[in-house]
Amino acid sequence: MAVSFVVVPEWQGSGSARAMRLIDGALAIRDDLPPGATTTLEVPLEAGDREGTGVHRFSSLRIVRERFADAVAHLTDPVVLIGGDCAADYAGVAHAARRAGDAPPALVWLDAHPDANDAASSPSGDFNGMVLRALADDGVVDPARVVLAGVRSVDDAEDEWIAQNHVPVVRADRLADPAALVAAVAATGATSVYLHVDVDVLDPAELQGIAGPEPFGVTTDTLLSAIRALRDRFTLAGAGLTQYSPADAEAVSDDAGTLLRIIGALARGGADARPAGS
Repeated sequence: MAVSFVVVPEWQGSGSARAMRLIDGALAIRDDLPPGATTTLEVPLEAGDREGTGVHRFSSLRIVRERFADAVAHLTDPVVLIGGDCAADYAGVAHAARRAGDAPPALVWLDAHPDANDAASSPSGDFNGMVLRALADDGVVDPARVVLAGVRSVDDAEDEWIAQNHVPVVRADRLADPAALVAAVAATGATSVYLHVDVDVLDPAELQGIAGPEPFGVTTDTLLSAIRALRDRFTLAGAGLTQYSPADAEAVSDDAGTLLRIIGALARGGADARPAGS
């Protein structure tokens, strides 16, 4: 299966002190992608304003969504989005949902955090922590087709939303057996899957460039096994790799092998990818 890579060096969804390093992270990953299959989206330089939404820097986030939709509108193959912050993957999931039509994919959220606050419950006002909830509230995805995996840091309001919507959670310690994750996705009834991967799903010992490290994450091998098991069972609707935030060039060099292994698993069979701008 061919895929296209779209690099989205967005930082405006994050309130982290390392937010600007998300730009460096996305561009560092781009340098190792096949040039002929990769497009880099132009992201606004300005922070942006709330536009009455209660979401910090929302105007810039909206512009990125619109530019992404325009860049990929003509594509029929799956898109692998490279962020940037998690907010960038709203556009990736929305594109996959539009492309799927009446057969929506399951959304597997491989992340230390569920990102399931809304503007009212968010302790920060940063969209990074609201992406999944916004996708559900906006009707982009049905919570019945969402599976959380590797989640281990959950706010009270997020926990309530997860319980109310009966969203299955496959904890990090259960991902050692990918069958549990495959079964949870199969139970949604979907035949295709969108894979959202925040690098903080990994244990901090696995990768230097994790902006918000949480202890007791998964190993790289466990993550790769989970992705491969899902790719073996379900059609790829799309994927996103987000939140890589390297401190310096040395960290990029140390992390490159891990990142390329993850991208290889996500885009398996995508050697004949064509660029989004072609």
